[in-house]
Amino acid sequence: MPTEPSCSPEVTGLVHRTRAFVDDVVLPLENRHAGDIMAAGGDDLRRELNAQAKAAGIFAPHAPVEFGGLGLNMRDRAPVFTAAGHSTFGPVALHIGAPDEGNVHMLAHVASPAQKDRYLEPLAKGDIRSAFAMTEPSPGAGSDPNALRTNAVRVPGGWKINGVKRFITGADGAGMWIIMARTRGEPGDRGGATMFLAPGDVDGVSVDRYVHTYDRGMIGGHCEVTFADVFVPDEDVLGEVDEGYRYAQVRLGPARMTHVMRWMGVAERAQEIALDYVSVREGFGGTLGDLGMIQQMIADNEIDLAAARALLLQACDELDRGEHASNSTSIAKTFGAEAFSRVLDRCIQMCGGLGVSEDLPLARLANEVRAFRIYDGPSEVHRWALAKRAVGRARKQREAGVRHV
Repeated sequence: MPTEPSCSPEVTGLVHRTRAFVDDVVLPLENRHAGDIMAAGGDDLRRELNAQAKAAGIFAPHAPVEFGGLGLNMRDRAPVFTAAGHSTFGPVALHIGAPDEGNVHMLAHVASPAQKDRYLEPLAKGDIRSAFAMTEPSPGAGSDPNALRTNAVRVPGGWKINGVKRFITGADGAGMWIIMARTRGEPGDRGGATMFLAPGDVDGVSVDRYVHTYDRGMIGGHCEVTFADVFVPDEDVLGEVDEGYRYAQVRLGPARMTHVMRWMGVAERAQEIALDYVSVREGFGGTLGDLGMIQQMIADNEIDLAAARALLLQACDELDRGEHASNSTSIAKTFGAEAFSRVLDRCIQMCGGLGVSEDLPLARLANEVRAFRIYDGPSEVHRWALAKRAVGRARKQREAGVRHV
């Protein structure tokens, strides 16, 4: 449970309380239900765990203080979110899971005072869950947001929204929606999107089906949703019209880093399980932990975890300074997603037959982590963006007369 030397005593104490709560209260529930949050009780379990987290003083560490949270900045969130992430139910318990955590962050920065009262306050306090409706079936928006096809048309007093969304996390039972819809231009055009707020029971929304995925730690599933003539009044436009993509960046960079934080906890837990096993499992004249090949896997895991942690904290520092942090968040997200998969794979290998059995949680945790290479931007898209920016910088330097020889 590493904490940075720069952490205040208050944050260090919060990390220790979070890890104790996860170990004592949350992990037994996760293991009992094989990581399936819906089988464990879904929203009823969430409310019960939220109440216990509030009593322990660890609830909503990211949310604004005025709405019941602890108001931590990005760097201070990192060790706390990681401690919670040691259980796949931990983020639900502390109310720091996707998409609610990212939506709280965005509403705190973008919403009007009236919107904060209506939407942010109940969300931050855990009274409701939320959904962020952006991704669409092909040929709509996915990794390329400019392909957005869901449209919003002006009508007296507001807007009517029509379209189909897919992979909308938490959609079933969501108490509020953030909907991305095109208000200008055609699919493929750059820009022209707007974000809209709507209560969960607004007319015209139907949750059509669950898209079943590897991961089982999300309440409300990853769903396909239809918006049919959904009316949103002008006062529920989030930010300015046609500026939705710009506001989405307020959410996306930090949300990618909180994903890294949470899945870091999963990877750390896997390393702990593997170390416990190889330090006592006997074979070949000693314990497995004495063998060079096992020691190499242990060391490679330590390196991957340390590197991911360093990249995460660099990105968090930039975000806390108010920088866009496009490069650092893409680097940390891509490296972390791939490093954590490597860590889980090595841990399974070190534990042999137990690693792929249900006696240990490693195989199902590997499924949880695998999704991270897709969620919040596939690794390939982040690499493309990084390379595009690097080439652009090189061209500008060349035009300015800078030569690297």
